[in-house]
Amino acid sequence: MIQVPAGTQALLFDCDGTLVDSLPLYLQAWLRAFETAAGHVLAPEWFHGRGGLSEQMVLDLLEAELGRTLDRPAIVGAARQAVLEILPNLREIGIVADLARRYRTALPMAVASSGSRQIVVASLTHTGLLPLFDTVVTVDDVRRPKPAPDLFLEAARRLNVPPAGCLVLEDSTEGLAAADAAGMRAVDVRPYIMSSGRPHASSQA
Repeated sequence: MIQVPAGTQALLFDCDGTLVDSLPLYLQAWLRAFETAAGHVLAPEWFHGRGGLSEQMVLDLLEAELGRTLDRPAIVGAARQAVLEILPNLREIGIVADLARRYRTALPMAVASSGSRQIVVASLTHTGLLPLFDTVVTVDDVRRPKPAPDLFLEAARRLNVPPAGCLVLEDSTEGLAAADAAGMRAVDVRPYIMSSGRPHASSQA
């Protein structure tokens, strides 16, 4: 079970790969979008270890590797549409979602994600998790995505809690680096998810 240290004043949750098991959906959506909007077939393995990157960071890497400029709005639009189409397949990650349920009335809580507001809110709404949180901060609300600290600092500001009082729940290297840069404690949820063996199991499954 994930432990919340004494003295924690607020909980800040990443979304993709932390609260919801969306990374397989993103992989499917991006592969489809890149082929249809860019005319290029991308190997699924290319995305391994890049789940914590924002859309624009993914496109930065793709352009660098291909050596050409891509139609970013077309690719992003196609990818988001593809995610929305397969969203009914999305499930929560039970061990993390249940932590949010336990602390709903005990601590202020926020979601801070490098994803777009459109997809993050849709994901949280579909899984029924949205009402648990006092605020949702996405890449649309800040200047820089993770690993910059902007998302977590904005979430703390909205909750009126000092950064040192926040505990971040994260599943990516970029997110953990962002929490450290923000002066916050963090929990890497990946070992807990793996040890649970049932990422979708929850009290409401």
